[in-house]
Amino acid sequence: MSESYRDDLRSLDLFRNMQRANFDSLMRAAYVQNFPPRIDLIHEGDTPDFLHVVLTGSVDLFSTWNGRETSMATVRPVSTFILAASVKDAPYLMSARTLEKSRIVLLPSEDVRAIFDIDHDFARAIVTELAQCYRAVVKNTKDLKLRSSLERLANYLLRERGREGADAFTLRMEKRRLASSLGMTPENLSRAFKALEAYGVQVTGTQITLMDPEDLSGFAKPSPLIDGRNT
Repeated sequence: MSESYRDDLRSLDLFRNMQRANFDSLMRAAYVQNFPPRIDLIHEGDTPDFLHVVLTGSVDLFSTWNGRETSMATVRPVSTFILAASVKDAPYLMSARTLEKSRIVLLPSEDVRAIFDIDHDFARAIVTELAQCYRAVVKNTKDLKLRSSLERLANYLLRERGREGADAFTLRMEKRRLASSLGMTPENLSRAFKALEAYGVQVTGTQITLMDPEDLSGFAKPSPLIDGRNT
């Protein structure tokens, strides 16, 4: 693995404070691989042989049941997936596939667990990341259970506005995947966008313009306990 990739990994909160010797040991069996778009990386139910780290590109985490499929999350650089399965040595609860050409580091899960047992700073960082993941799941569940589909879309657009720092932005995912992640059908998403025109939402393809963010916020009623990125 090149030094630049090691530096990218070392900069992550998960690896930043672990002992250098333990980091070097973890990197010894790690390798970097390039994947084209739409390639399956892991399958739910499989054994977690590796902890994955996305260096470039993006990865869709999704799940299927009884002929249905839903998008769970999108992983972007530089971040890991799926940490809990690797630490617990339990089957993956989600599948993953590349959305675009992606460069990914594969760290043997067995090595991750071995270093977890001897490096307190690494163990603490893992617990912290898992806690953040748990809180994200709770916020997402609240979003799905407490809000209507129209309110979920409105709050998603406000979150994207905050991330982009602009009233006009491009959707980061295709509308079909956005509908899935919001617990909607593509047809319901289309109707929801149409309904939000009353609150100043303009849609041109994947380009979104919020003409009256305050009016949209008044309808959406965003909450830091659901929508806050750092809560």
